[in-house]
Amino acid sequence: MDRAIAIEVSRLTKTYDGGHVAVADLSFQVYEGEIFGLLGPNGAGKSTTLRTLITLLTPTSGSASILGHDTVRDADVVRQLIGYVPQERAIDRFLTGREHLELLGALYHLSKAEAAKRIAELLKLVELEEAADRPAKTYSGGMKRKLDIACGLLPNPKILFLDEPTLGLDVQSRLRIWDYVRMLKGRGMTIVMTTNYLDEADQLCDRLAIIDGGKIKTLGSPTELKIGLGGDIVSLTLKDQSKIPVLVSALTGQPAMRAVKATPTGLDIRVDSPEKALSAILESANRLDCRLEFIEYHRPRLDDVFIAHTGRSMTESVQDIQTGS
Repeated sequence: MDRAIAIEVSRLTKTYDGGHVAVADLSFQVYEGEIFGLLGPNGAGKSTTLRTLITLLTPTSGSASILGHDTVRDADVVRQLIGYVPQERAIDRFLTGREHLELLGALYHLSKAEAAKRIAELLKLVELEEAADRPAKTYSGGMKRKLDIACGLLPNPKILFLDEPTLGLDVQSRLRIWDYVRMLKGRGMTIVMTTNYLDEADQLCDRLAIIDGGKIKTLGSPTELKIGLGGDIVSLTLKDQSKIPVLVSALTGQPAMRAVKATPTGLDIRVDSPEKALSAILESANRLDCRLEFIEYHRPRLDDVFIAHTGRSMTESVQDIQTGS
C-alpha cells in the first residue's frame, strides 16, 4: 500500500547573498506519521532546509510542499499546519512556563477557553505541571527544552519540525526528549528533525537523509543504510603512526578488503569477513614491521555510513567546522 506523502521536496536550492550555496538540488519525500531526520554536521545545510520548509526562507530554485500546499504560494496555509521548535531557545527567563504558552496562544488567536485547555494538556504532556508557574530562569536545560516542545505543539500541528532538539542537553534530559518524540509519533504526528548526533538519528528516525555540503549523500532507514554498506569494519591502532600510509597502500585492493581508510591512530578496513581478512591484515602488518597496538571489529554503524558517503567521520566534520578548516 502506498504511504501518504506529508512533505514533497523537489530540486530545492538556496543560495545566499555573496553566492554561498547552502543547499543544492535537494529532493526527498516525508511520509505521514514518520520521524524523518536530516543528519549532518553544522553548516551542512540542515537548518536552511528546515527553515525553507517552514516558510522562513524562500528557495532560490526548486519547490517544497507541505500536505499538498506550496511553501511559497501557500505560506499562510502551511504555517497553520506546522509547529516549529527552533535550535535557539526563544524563552524569556522572567516569564513562567504557563505565561509563555498563554502569550503564544494569543499570537495564534486561540480563544481563552481553547488556549487554557491546550495549555493544561501540554503542561501535563511534557511534565511541567508543577513548574508551570515558576519563572523560566529557574528551569534546567531539559525543562526549557520541554517548554520549547510544548510551545511548538500549542497550535496542534499536523507536522512538527525540530531543529537539533537535544543540542547541549545532558544524557538523561536527551533520553527524556527522545521519549516525548516517540510518544508524539505514536499519536500519529509527522516529525522532521535535524541532528548531528549519530545515536539520536539511529534511535529515533524511521528514515534519514545524510546531508553534507548542502547535498543529500544517501537516504534510507538507519538499518537499510548500515546493511547497504555491507561487510564488517576492522579497526587497527598502530604503535607507530608513521607506518599508517604504508599499511594502507599494502592492504588497498587486496581481495578481502572492500575499503581501506587511514584514521588518526591507524586504519578502518571494511571487509566481507573478518575471519578471512584478519590473516591478510596480520601478514601485511608483520611484513612491513607495523606493530599493532589494538584490533577490533564491529558491524557497520551510522558513522561508518557517513564516512563511506562523505569521506570523513561525523566527528571530523564537526571539528573541521569548529576550527574553521
